[in-house]
Amino acid sequence: MKSSKRRLQALTEGSDGLPNYIKMEDSEISLPPALRSRLHELFSQIEKEFDLLYTENLNLQEKIDFLSEKLERESYIGDKQNQDLIEFETAGKNSKVKLSQSNSQKVKASHKLRVQTSKIVSSFKAPTYNCQLVREFTGHKDGIWDVSTARPGQALIGTASADHTACIWSVEWGKCLLQYTGHSGSVNSIRFHPTRDIALTSSGDNTAHVWQAAVNWDLPRGQSSEEELDGGGEESLGEGGDRPEVLRTPLTELTGHIGVVVAADWLTGGDHVITASWDRTANLYDVETGDCLQILTGHDHELTHASAHHSSRLVVTASRDTTFRLWDFREPIHSVSVFQGHTESVTSAVFTREDKVVSGSDDRSVKVWDVRNMRSALATIRSDSSVNRVSVSGGGLIAIPHDNRQVRLFDLQGQRLARLPRSSRQGHRRMVTSVAWAEEISNINFFSCGFDRRILGWSIQPSKEN
Repeated sequence: MKSSKRRLQALTEGSDGLPNYIKMEDSEISLPPALRSRLHELFSQIEKEFDLLYTENLNLQEKIDFLSEKLERESYIGDKQNQDLIEFETAGKNSKVKLSQSNSQKVKASHKLRVQTSKIVSSFKAPTYNCQLVREFTGHKDGIWDVSTARPGQALIGTASADHTACIWSVEWGKCLLQYTGHSGSVNSIRFHPTRDIALTSSGDNTAHVWQAAVNWDLPRGQSSEEELDGGGEESLGEGGDRPEVLRTPLTELTGHIGVVVAADWLTGGDHVITASWDRTANLYDVETGDCLQILTGHDHELTHASAHHSSRLVVTASRDTTFRLWDFREPIHSVSVFQGHTESVTSAVFTREDKVVSGSDDRSVKVWDVRNMRSALATIRSDSSVNRVSVSGGGLIAIPHDNRQVRLFDLQGQRLARLPRSSRQGHRRMVTSVAWAEEISNINFFSCGFDRRILGWSIQPSKEN
């Protein structure tokens, strides 16, 4: 519930920080300049108070995390020692070494504790992957909703932000090469075309845009520009003062929705686009003409996500109605399957390379499904916070971003593999909204973004002990 309120607030607040319901049209009401200035001053004071409280909460949360990790390590060590005692006792039929009664009771108590906590912590195993922060990308002036990686061979990432812009970044230089400003509302998602230098974005202005995403690779080597971007701001999109190219006009504007377009994706081949909207529908568009080919109805509440299969004409749409739907466009007449299993909003659903679907929810769980069996999940991952837009690597690693600033890694069987570091020096300071895997780009193969306005590039590698 809290995460839904935060998302709604972020999509309805104006760029000046005042709620939109306060900012009425001049024809309805006109505030005197002195009163307007006083309101800004009061809101500024409130914001400062919240920032102080937020900083205090961060410090307390870091202490809790430290104690939790310490407790987890101690539990793992104690569990391993008890397991060694059991193996020593049962090593052979002729063994005369036996556990004392007290030790047996401790083993049973440990086993009972382990069973009770298995729903929250999948295992006490040491992390099997090393996660290291490599690069930070800054410059957006509001929270970032989505991060996406370009096709293999291009060291680029794209970001969609509540500041009404989408940006394309050089992974190597950590700088913004292109800024798209064609939307008049929050930009909620971004996806690169599978074969061409074009990008797809969805927005709170009720549209999705297809725009030219070719970048100037010489920009980071050029001289710093003194020109300010539209809107100004204290932060620069890129280090060293280099200014990105600004694009304002789309190649194609996809219209037809009467509510916020919260997500959009390319179908295999890149000739068609699927969009998901708060008007409870998903639309299928022809990219060349911009025509809406089909309107997909059936969800009872607002849609939250849409994702297409990498090689088949399959689409999944997620909704606040606690379900996600699988749409099959491989035949002239499409079919649909409904997957039920979550108890709150389904925030994302994505395909894996093995023709499974991974869904995340505000009910603090992630489920792995077989597309041929919609009755029950193959695996369920429990967590302690709402789940945002998940991502699955080609090797089957599930990355889960949380409202509580955590990012955890699991396999498709639901076993926990690692957790990204999080402290005052690395990790996100506010909720993590989206994550994305990449083909090996130098030493960065994973990206995360959040409402702290930052994109982080990580190196995720198997540990030497694994």
